[in-house]
Amino acid sequence: MNKAVDKDVIDSLLDDDIEYQGNNPTDNRPFYDILKSEMERRDVLKGSLASAATGFFAASGIAASTGAQAQTSSLMNFTPVSLADAEAGDGKQPLVSPDYDMQVLIPWGDPIEPSGPAYKEHGNTSQEQANQVGIGHDGMWFFPLAEDLEPDPSLPVINDFLRRWFNVNTRGLMCINHEFGNNFQVLGKEAPESLEDVRISQHAHGVSVIQIEQIDGVWQPVDSQFARRIHVNTPVEYSGPAAGHPLLQTPAGNIPLGTVNNCGNGTTPWGTYLTCEENFNAYFGATNTESTWVPTALQERFGFAEGGTFGNYQWWVWDKRFDLSDPDFTNEENRFGWMVEIDPQDANNAPIKRTAMGRFKHEGAAWTVGDDGRIAFYMGDDERFDYLYKYVSAEPYQQMLAAGVSPLDEGTLYVAQFSEGGVGEWIELSLNNATLASMYTDMGELLVNTRLAADAVGATPMDRPEWTATTSATNGTCYVTLTNNSRRTEANAANPLVPNADGHIIRFTDDTPSGTAFSWEIFLIAEDTHGTEESFSDPDGLGIDFQGRVWIETDGGQKDGLQDQLLIADPDTKEIRRLFMGVNGDEITGIAFTPNRRTAFINVQHPGNGDPTATNFPAATDNVTVPRDCTVALSRKDGGVVGS
Repeated sequence: MNKAVDKDVIDSLLDDDIEYQGNNPTDNRPFYDILKSEMERRDVLKGSLASAATGFFAASGIAASTGAQAQTSSLMNFTPVSLADAEAGDGKQPLVSPDYDMQVLIPWGDPIEPSGPAYKEHGNTSQEQANQVGIGHDGMWFFPLAEDLEPDPSLPVINDFLRRWFNVNTRGLMCINHEFGNNFQVLGKEAPESLEDVRISQHAHGVSVIQIEQIDGVWQPVDSQFARRIHVNTPVEYSGPAAGHPLLQTPAGNIPLGTVNNCGNGTTPWGTYLTCEENFNAYFGATNTESTWVPTALQERFGFAEGGTFGNYQWWVWDKRFDLSDPDFTNEENRFGWMVEIDPQDANNAPIKRTAMGRFKHEGAAWTVGDDGRIAFYMGDDERFDYLYKYVSAEPYQQMLAAGVSPLDEGTLYVAQFSEGGVGEWIELSLNNATLASMYTDMGELLVNTRLAADAVGATPMDRPEWTATTSATNGTCYVTLTNNSRRTEANAANPLVPNADGHIIRFTDDTPSGTAFSWEIFLIAEDTHGTEESFSDPDGLGIDFQGRVWIETDGGQKDGLQDQLLIADPDTKEIRRLFMGVNGDEITGIAFTPNRRTAFINVQHPGNGDPTATNFPAATDNVTVPRDCTVALSRKDGGVVGS
């Protein structure tokens, strides 16, 4: 770690992040209580809770990681980035396994097409930013071009997703989220001073669709009919039960615009991109400090505040859409917090907010298909003490598509309740539940109030449920990262530790994807890795490749002299290897692959938190150049499958 960086300052900045706060006032039975009771039942709670966890999960077939692995993985043969390598660096440039090459592409501010406006440090207009790569690179996915997807029976299929073939690997569309960027980094000042400043910030948020190609071995953007920016002022549509609902209408009658704080992501088997709206409350505030504006119960549940929450964006000062005290824009905040579907291969297609999938601080959308053909999506709500959700289509998804009905518009939303014995139940969030039927008059109202509905039915509060991941390689088993919760005073809501400063990963399996019963188990406990070569903390981004390897990305204070990192774990042996380590003040997030798995894409988000004295990445170190979020392409030097 760069000794010049004050760790206490970094920790305080992280602690100010909105997802670290928690706005769940319920006394729903927390996860730590369930876990502790299960250990006591099995008579293993002797000595420290950590050792008890090891005993319990070993007995369950899910041994907690202790750094000393019982066997060596056959899935990973690369040389990891070692602790010695990490300690020898100053954190100003990233480190990658010596068996890998890395290449930087599409940094914040570059044009989404080569012919577009060039990046100028703190010098671009809002119109230029609307045609440039956004900031806060996060979730993403690589989509081969439809014209390249003609069937070739002589080539083996990886899976049925987009009918991708091994020969479609050198060009495609990259959909990439832009979660956030602080004013200092985007504007070069602490707060906006005009509506134009606000527009620059707004246009740096959202999603980019960029065509990239590998030309002479180098990945680069190219001009494309598909390239576009979707930002806070882009027209959007709503579908599902809440579409057209009075709670999504404003007295001003302004049309629905924009998506913001786009963090995790998902995909669909019909070839579209899902982007998750997370900490949208950060951009709202109240200008009339002498008014009687008092947050409603729903606004409190999302943490809305008169002066905003983090980032000091102050959009509400200059853009009345985001002013909670302006009666003309009542309900504007209800237009955010949704899952948004984007068709990357139709630049004229408006983003659609799929209200049937619920309104909360969305993080991830991993899917699996049951034997009955219905599709299930697993989603986290990224805040301390919030919940894990599942959405299931009403009918087999292919039949729905053939009938012209989106599987994301008609279906059932559930919230998870964990119990002893490694079992759990998905509780239906609908008017079929008597408690909810007494609270809400229709499904639109319920879905706008998803968090409050989940509170009412006794969902299990978790420690920041973040990314979810599942593929055909996992046979329906899903993984979810629980990043941390340092505010527990009795035990840990997602880990038998007091407090859970470092988080862990759960994996669970539905009895049937469209059913309500599931089994769960601990996959890895981060604290157990500290002091070992496999050390990591704060798991966040997550992916599973086609051979079942678990790709883990971190966001938070790493131990043992490390920066945030990308690690790979064997799903069976639990062996962990570090493939990549980032720079001071960053987060490693986002994961995407080419179909043949010869290239992996990850993101370096908020390097140095925008401070050029911490790092100048992706520029060479000069202690002056403002660092920029960027994507990194990783490939094996021997041309093999990434992760292996």
